[in-house]
Amino acid sequence: MKPIRLLPPLLALLVAATVSAADGSGRPDSFRQGLRPVEPPVPAPDFTLKDMDGRTHRFSARNGHVRIVNFWATWCPPCRREMPSMQRAWKQLAPEGVDLLAVNVGEDEDTVFEFMGQYPMDFPVLLDTEGKVVETWPVQALPTTFVVDPEGCIRYRAIGGRDWDDPGILEKVLALKTAPPVACGQVAGPESD
Repeated sequence: MKPIRLLPPLLALLVAATVSAADGSGRPDSFRQGLRPVEPPVPAPDFTLKDMDGRTHRFSARNGHVRIVNFWATWCPPCRREMPSMQRAWKQLAPEGVDLLAVNVGEDEDTVFEFMGQYPMDFPVLLDTEGKVVETWPVQALPTTFVVDPEGCIRYRAIGGRDWDDPGILEKVLALKTAPPVACGQVAGPESD
């Protein structure tokens, strides 16, 4: 078994732990931000992962649908805080044909299963136990979430936690269903900004 690279997750945890609430709301600043456009849009890397039920999910098989891809871990405080809002958003987005995939990074199935007992999720939770998929996407910290248009172009990115059921975020996600196609640049990767 290959050792899991611990430095990036530990750095992400350190950054998340030092975020402070500037407005007195008790929420980290990152929870007050919306989605950042990816300019120019880049193609989303394809991947195949299994979910908690052992079903295989190939990302490109859902081309033609707007997809939200969330990279997270159970040890990550902002990841834990945003999951209830993701579940609420999913209940609104699923009937609209929007996919939500939560890709757990570097943890085993038992750890994720225990977490899901505390935070029930109806959307697919995929296991990237060896961290190979996360390395192909432009992820710099956890959580990082991407919104991918029906053509497979990454259109938005969110680094840090969000309230995913925020009306402004939901509006941007749903607008991609009917947005005109855009030209994608080079394939996204870990060096992309």
